Amino acid sequence: MGSVGLGRVLEPAGVLPQAAWRLDASPEIGPDEVRIRVRRLNLDAASYRQLAEKHAGDGAAIRAEVCEIVATRGKMHNPVTGSGGMLIGVVDEVGPGSPLPVKPGDLVATLVSLTLTPLRITDGLAGWDGLSEQVPAEGTAILFGRSIVGVLPDDLPPELALAVYDVCGAPALTDRVIRGYGRPVTVAVLGGAGKSGSLTLAAARAAGARTRAVVVSAAERDALLAAGLADEIAIADARDPVAVAAAVGEPADITVVCVDVPGCEHGAILATAPGGTVIFFSMATSFPAAALGAEGLAADVTMLIGNGYVPGHAEFAVGLLRRVPEVRALFEARIAGD
Repeated sequence: MGSVGLGRVLEPAGVLPQAAWRLDASPEIGPDEVRIRVRRLNLDAASYRQLAEKHAGDGAAIRAEVCEIVATRGKMHNPVTGSGGMLIGVVDEVGPGSPLPVKPGDLVATLVSLTLTPLRITDGLAGWDGLSEQVPAEGTAILFGRSIVGVLPDDLPPELALAVYDVCGAPALTDRVIRGYGRPVTVAVLGGAGKSGSLTLAAARAAGARTRAVVVSAAERDALLAAGLADEIAIADARDPVAVAAAVGEPADITVVCVDVPGCEHGAILATAPGGTVIFFSMATSFPAAALGAEGLAADVTMLIGNGYVPGHAEFAVGLLRRVPEVRALFEARIAGD
């Protein structure tokens, strides 16, 4: 089965690495561990937004806090949002008992969260200005036997592959849910112009669904119109439940939340038809608010937590990027903007 990293937990005792407050990030590996030489981190959108808002866009202060979090916790685990991100790097050493399909020298992306990955930063993030989610970095990271890792594709720049892998669970899970209905469905995506949102729209369209997108600005609407990924696009604040429901119009069979701000739960529920499904793919989601909100609205909906893993999710997302040039263009524009 492979280890789950219990030996790396420093406190509190008895929990898995994701739930731990502090991990041992020392570079020496156990028999079934893998050490990665870190090249770049990708902070998840909710975590980066929280840090940027806290420090009013001061890149140096953002950088200092990320360094402090990693030094204190032995991992990149934002204590406010509870989220982290992922990384790319080069395989440095593979333990003799590791079941992971990698070898020294492979350029890989960790397909597990930084919130459970022992991480050591050795350069003080000197190459990062603090103003983007992607973070050039030097250091080491540790993978366990139960970790997930992917060798980066040769035909994509590493920064682009990292951005896709960061959100690859969303389109794969959406595809699975759509196909489970066994009939034509309508899919509404809140935050449709973002990374996970645009891939989710592409997956929904490929699965034969009618697509609706809710975005926050005219600029996002125009970008999504140019991409042609949504049959309908509306502008609304995803935190305003009534505005979201009005923007979606006839309730959707499936609503996917890809917005990196809190407070989007009730709008998603209102926008979903009775018997429908809400997929929460944002680390800013309050799951008590979702559960209690659905109860209070007498909403007969199935609510799913997008856990970031579906078998084959990385290959599925990269395949969408290759087949749908409009999605690739959106990703490349976002990376260039960062």
